[in-house]
Amino acid sequence: MDKYQSQQRINKLREVINHHRYLYHVLDKQEISDSALDSLKKELFDIEQTYPELITEDSPTQRVGGKPLKEFKKIKHHQRMLSFNDSFSKEDMQDWQERISKLLTEKEKKEIDFYAELKIDGLAIELIYEDGFLKTGSTRGDGTIGEDITQNLKTVEAIPLRIDEKRKVIVRGEVFISKKEFDRINKIQKEKGLPLYANPRNIAAGSVRQLNPKITAGRKLDSFVYDLVTDFGQQTHSEKHKILKALGFKINKNNKYCKSLEDVLRFREHWLKDRKGLDYEIDGVVVIINNNKIFEKLGVVGKAPKGAIAFKFPQAQVHTKVLDIKIQIGRTGAMTPVATLKPVQISGITITRATLHNEDEIKRLGVKIGDTVIVGRAGDVIPDIVKVLPELRTGHEKNFKMPEKCPSCQTKLVRSKTEALWRCPNHKCFARQKRNFYHFVSKSAYDIDG
Repeated sequence: MDKYQSQQRINKLREVINHHRYLYHVLDKQEISDSALDSLKKELFDIEQTYPELITEDSPTQRVGGKPLKEFKKIKHHQRMLSFNDSFSKEDMQDWQERISKLLTEKEKKEIDFYAELKIDGLAIELIYEDGFLKTGSTRGDGTIGEDITQNLKTVEAIPLRIDEKRKVIVRGEVFISKKEFDRINKIQKEKGLPLYANPRNIAAGSVRQLNPKITAGRKLDSFVYDLVTDFGQQTHSEKHKILKALGFKINKNNKYCKSLEDVLRFREHWLKDRKGLDYEIDGVVVIINNNKIFEKLGVVGKAPKGAIAFKFPQAQVHTKVLDIKIQIGRTGAMTPVATLKPVQISGITITRATLHNEDEIKRLGVKIGDTVIVGRAGDVIPDIVKVLPELRTGHEKNFKMPEKCPSCQTKLVRSKTEALWRCPNHKCFARQKRNFYHFVSKSAYDIDG
């Protein structure tokens, strides 16, 4: 894309991202998955890196969270509560290390080490203690101003109401809900005939925003604290965790010091495989430069510190473009429309095609050639188009028309009376015979090797 096309794409991406961010962060509603939204944000971030002059202050890459709800008193944070830029691969992490290394001296480059934390799928909070007592608890909000949810956070057993420290102490962490509690609450919703919650994060966010703390208490929220704002003389991020533990806060025992990027990669790979054994949801790991002086020197760009990054797990859903729609002929003569996609990675696998099933499915989705779509892997196996994003259309998209004749043998197609399928009735059709042969030697039939 040239600069003009990039500007047009940026404008459309910002509009779509802001819409879904507002639903997610302010209204606690969700129309697309977290990974699909991350995918859109990653594209916006990448275009803005190519054309930095197109970055504006109101870009979604330059802000955090959403506006505070009117029902709660507003609290200004002592320091901005930042978010993280995302990475999804070893190459992304290497690029990040190279970028930050350019800003450091040779001595500092040799001193780089990391602290890796599990990225909890919950709600970020800030806690302030004065004279040893919990004075206020707030949400991140827009990063500068959050919502006062002190009374609700006092119902969370993992958050101490009192610590053994007289000076003002400011800490940050996450409120979340366990998988077991998530299942219990959804069971109650089902018994009452109410809609089920989409994910644990939505329940956690909705629970701490209840005006009645008794409702929050009934949700059995949990919490980990992972950052210490107050200066206790800590020189590394790992020291912050030791101090937090000594003060009586609940920290995640699975977080780990990593000497090198290779250690970080092993840590992430371990939890990618073993996360099902955890009693809470995680969507990746947060990687932080362990040396506090180096971290501070690297500074902040937009909404994110340069010295930290979210290393997310492979995405189950991402967005891409429909380059074309072609017909695949099955062994029974069934015509299946298949979308040719701009190559994209889903769960570590490159996807270039996705089934559209039949003509009715194309009409239901409203998909056109040239559309930006969200693609997932049904059952984590078959690529599938989940949703079309018509807001990103340029006007150059084309409608797909089902052919009247078989693309292989030119026989007129017949519409099935029982299914939403068009078929080639010619049993001697070469494409049908080829598919029959493929099926004959396949594992589900005669399982012929060689």
